Formats: sequence, structure tokens, C-alpha cells
Amino acid sequence: MLNKRILIKKYFKNHSIVQSNITSFNHFADKKIHDIVAEIDEIVPTIIPPEIQDFKIKFEKMTIGKPEVTEADGSKKDIYPNEARLRNLSYSAPIHLDVSAYIDGVQREKFTAVIGRLPIMLKSKYCHLNNLSKEEMIKHGEDPDDIGGYFILNGNERVLIMVEDLASNKVFINKNAVGPSKYTAKLFSSRGSYRIPHVLEQMKDDMLYLSFTRFKRIPIIAVIKALGLVRDQDITQFIAGDKHYEEIFVNLYDSMDLKTQNDALEFIAKKLRITQPREVKLEKAGYNLDRYLLPHLGITDKDRMLKAYNLCKLIKRFLMVSRGEIPPNDKDHYMNKQLQLSGDLLADLFRMNLRVLVNDILYNFQRLVKRGKFSSVKIIIRDNLLTSRVLSAMATGSWVGGRRGISQNIDRINYLASISHLQRVVSLLNTTQENFQARELHPTHWGRLCAVETPEGTSIGLRKNLALLCNISQEDAQEDKVKKALEAAGLNLIK
Repeated sequence: MLNKRILIKKYFKNHSIVQSNITSFNHFADKKIHDIVAEIDEIVPTIIPPEIQDFKIKFEKMTIGKPEVTEADGSKKDIYPNEARLRNLSYSAPIHLDVSAYIDGVQREKFTAVIGRLPIMLKSKYCHLNNLSKEEMIKHGEDPDDIGGYFILNGNERVLIMVEDLASNKVFINKNAVGPSKYTAKLFSSRGSYRIPHVLEQMKDDMLYLSFTRFKRIPIIAVIKALGLVRDQDITQFIAGDKHYEEIFVNLYDSMDLKTQNDALEFIAKKLRITQPREVKLEKAGYNLDRYLLPHLGITDKDRMLKAYNLCKLIKRFLMVSRGEIPPNDKDHYMNKQLQLSGDLLADLFRMNLRVLVNDILYNFQRLVKRGKFSSVKIIIRDNLLTSRVLSAMATGSWVGGRRGISQNIDRINYLASISHLQRVVSLLNTTQENFQARELHPTHWGRLCAVETPEGTSIGLRKNLALLCNISQEDAQEDKVKKALEAAGLNLIK
């Protein structure tokens, strides 16, 4: 028992209880924020000066500074958390972005602009308190035992609550109590700002239909053929292999008139009610499939065959569940869940507000061009727009996607209450509905979530807390390593 206590004491000497949240914020500031800027690529205005043929604005390198404050006389100085609390200031750092303007393919202007301010998490690598000794912490008015992991906005200490959600890019097949289809397969395909729900249903006549975005109950075989997998024999082989599924032949018979890929694209264009010349119809139908069908597999026409193979795999799994060969998914198994930590939540917020900033830049540029007063890109970037929107969301708790209560004032009743609040995990399910299975304790919670700490009343089981020794990984899977491991196991790469 003594050895266990020594081990636990040693662990917490080197690891913070909120280490996962701090690591998540560092990962966001180091990598994710740069990936979000890279998604913008280049800004091309629709209205440009008459003497110019081509005009582009490009976002390049981004850097985040250390928390600072601008005084009334215009001078800038570093600010520490305790000063921010006492003076009702926000503990935030400036975001510097390299912006370039290209006229007719030639770079005419390059400068570094402050596009806004980012609230900094206490004890993260961008915080002044990072790696300070106890004596230095006391010198700056801080509690040496404070674990950090929260933000200071207008003098208030705010914590971002971790959100529990179903894992993206994973198929969930469930049995329906009511409705035209006995089983339903759902998949949330996620790529950057995209998160598109896909629904596969089997009607009473054994026909399989796929729904996503504008596509409402399109025969799935027509979609597979539109992606380039046209031969019925190949489709059957990829779905069933050596097994015999009558449902496949029913669906193939229904789409027997679609002999070529263009026939299938034209059929889909008709379902989307695109009434333009044939070439335009085929192009628009193909574009919609590329952008909105399984975007996590790719968003170009080169990825169509891979999407077709994956749809065949989806049908195979769906038929196996509907025939009772394998059980339906357990949604409450923690393998099928993902936690959105502070870094992930800030990434969603920053991505949306950067788009707002880009639209504002375009609006200001085109307004000045119409008046004939445009002189420089510098004057059309409003740094207070991004700052005010991010701070507003974090101060009110109203988040992307209509979620509420994401940001809360930290509980300072006592030290344990503060730790509990920083470790809180909230489900997106409605607390007023029953959701019995989601509220129950699941065996996979062991070592990940506390089995005891949950409130009484309507939130029971939906508001949980991380276990004290729980650690959430942040590393992204390296695609090349995974491919090599699968090839070594005997799998062949689909080309």
C-alpha cells in the first residue's frame, strides 16, 4: 500500500490532473490553428479594380505571442493572470498573420497583421506561468498549487467543459422500433469544417437507400455506379464475396438501366432536380458526390473508386446485422465515443470566426473598390472582429452548432470543487428525455470516467467526470505507418 502511495505521489508530481486539457490547448495553438488557416488557401474577390486582371489575397505563416495588455498611453507590457483578475482584463495573446497580395500573379504587398487575440489557457506553453518555480509563482501573486487549465475573460475565470459525442467516420447500425425501415445505418463523415450525416435504410421491398445533404433516399447502387464501379459482378463481389444475399440482386435489378457511369450521374442529377444541359448536369452531380459523399475519404474525383468500395463495405455490414449474423453497434461503448477537449472546441470556434473574418475582408475590399478608394490590404483587416466574436462565445457559453453551456464560470467553493469542474464531461443528449442506456454505467468507463461522481436529477449519467488518472491522447494517426502495418499483415492497397 505504501508503494502505491509513493507511485501516485510521484505521478502527480510530474503530471497535472488537467494535463489532457493543457496538452489539447497546446496542440490547437501549435498545429490545429495553422491547419485551419491553411484551409482558407487564397481569397479571390469577385469585384476588382478595372485595370487589374487577377487579384488574390493569401494567408501564410501564423504566430501566437505571449499574453500582453495595451495601456491607455498605447504602451504594451506583459500581463500575468492575477493582474488580469484584479483589473477585469482578458488574459489573451495577439495572433500575428503574414498576409500577401498578388496582382496579376506578382506579389505586390506583404505584411504581418494582428488579426485578433486568443484567450490563453493558464499553465499552457503560451502562458507566463509555464515552468515557473513556487517562489516565482508567489512573487506574481499566484497560488503555487493552482493547477490551471482555465481561461480569464474580463476578470472572470472560465472553464471549457469537455463534450462527449459519437465518434466521427464510424458506422452505427441500430434496430428501429417504428418507421418504414427495420434497421438504419448512420455515419457522420468529418473533414475539417465538414461533418455530414449519412443514413442508409432498407425498405420493405428490400431496396437500399442512401441519404446525405441534398440527396434524399437515392438508391445506393445508383450512387456506387456514379462513382465508377459499374459492373454488377464487381459490385456483388465487393459486397457479398462468397456469400449469397438476395437483397443485392433486387437492388441491382432496379438499377439495371444504368449501364455506364454517365447514366448513373444523369439519374442522380434528375433526383437532385438539376435541369440544365447534359454536360452541366453530369458535372454538377459529380461535384456534389465529390464534396459531400464521405468527405473524410477525399473531396476530389480521384477518390471516387475508394468511396465506392467503402459503400460496398457499408452495405455488407448492414446486411450482416439485418440478417442477425453480427450484433448491432453498442453506442455506449467508449470505443465508439470521442471527447472534445478545450483545443477541439476552440478549433471549431476559430474555424467559424476565421470564415467570418474572410467574408468581412472581402466585403471591405469590394466596397472600397466600388468607391475607387482602395489603396492597401492593410486597411481592410479588422482585428477586433475575430477577438470580439471569440471572447463573446467564451463569455456566454454559446458555441458553434447552437450548443450552450460550453463555457462556464469555474466553481471556487473549494479546491476539490474546482478540480471536479475542470474534469467535467457533458453529453450532448437532452437531459429532459429518458435515454436510459446512455445514463447507465458502462464497463468501458472503468479507468476513464469516475463511477461515482454524477449529479442527481435530470442530468444523472449525462454529466460525468474524468477519472483522476485518466489521460487523453492527442497524437494524430500517421497514415503511412498504418498503411505499412496493414500491408505487412497481408492486406492489399486499393488503387
